[in-house]
Amino acid sequence: MPDLHDDAYWKQKLTPEQYSIMRCSSTEPPFTGKFYAHREKGTYVCAACGQELFSSDTKYESGSGWPSFWNAVAEDHVAFKPDDSHGMHRTEVVCSKCGSHLGHLFDDSTTPTGKDYCINSAALDFHT
Repeated sequence: MPDLHDDAYWKQKLTPEQYSIMRCSSTEPPFTGKFYAHREKGTYVCAACGQELFSSDTKYESGSGWPSFWNAVAEDHVAFKPDDSHGMHRTEVVCSKCGSHLGHLFDDSTTPTGKDYCINSAALDFHT
């Protein structure tokens, strides 16, 4: 995964919350993000680099407290890393273009793909 810019660039480009989440892999509190209950039709993009990530057509209510999607717009627009932090084994989801942390991928047998991309609102922008 490329990291196209240095730390000073990201600190200037991103808000403090976005920097903490996208460059330091923190997480926003559940049920607080601007896109948690968002219902408009369009495309969610990486807040750091603008790469298209998720379509509103794949957004669903998982009950997790974060925006959830059952598929990415393209397989090569997201990348995955093992995450064994906080005493758990999870799969981290990052933007394949800039390497920014987006959230985590979980198995969910209720979705068409069996996947739940649980993504931080602060890591996203939205385009109609």
